[in-house]
Amino acid sequence: MDLTSYAELAVLLINSPDRLTCLEGLRALLEEGGRYRPGCRITRGDLDALRDLREELIVIFETAAGGDEDGVVDRLNSLLIQHPVQPQISGHDGERWHMHLTEGGRMADQYAVGAVMGLATLVTDLGVDRLGLCQAAPCRRAFLDTSSNRSRRYCSERCASRANVAAYRARRKGNGQ
Repeated sequence: MDLTSYAELAVLLINSPDRLTCLEGLRALLEEGGRYRPGCRITRGDLDALRDLREELIVIFETAAGGDEDGVVDRLNSLLIQHPVQPQISGHDGERWHMHLTEGGRMADQYAVGAVMGLATLVTDLGVDRLGLCQAAPCRRAFLDTSSNRSRRYCSERCASRANVAAYRARRKGNGQ
């Protein structure tokens, strides 16, 4: 079971506030995260629950950015209690038997379990410092640092380039050029 892909669900949710305004937007978010199956029922309750989860996940990433490991772990443990993991053996799309997290319940519960368990596993395997917020002002989008040397500071190449250009211009201006 690749729990990093589950942790990416948390990042996708944090970085998609515009998709949490209506059920069609939520469906698009679920499709992008590979969590939507044709015929599954999505309700206003799912939308509200994922908005609430998004706010809690933002606090976790902000707490991690502040270097408060205990705070991150406390918040993740709280979410693990709220969203208990129910693993199931699954086989689909011609794949071999493999593990999935919570296949039952409403869509928001399934999404929450995956996102929270993925983050919890990533934190315990790789460390709290792998949860990042983009350092390119004013971006602050979330990302997972899965680099081998823990060096990622930006959510995308676009933000990295923009920050590097801004730093270059600031240096040039400081040197009177």
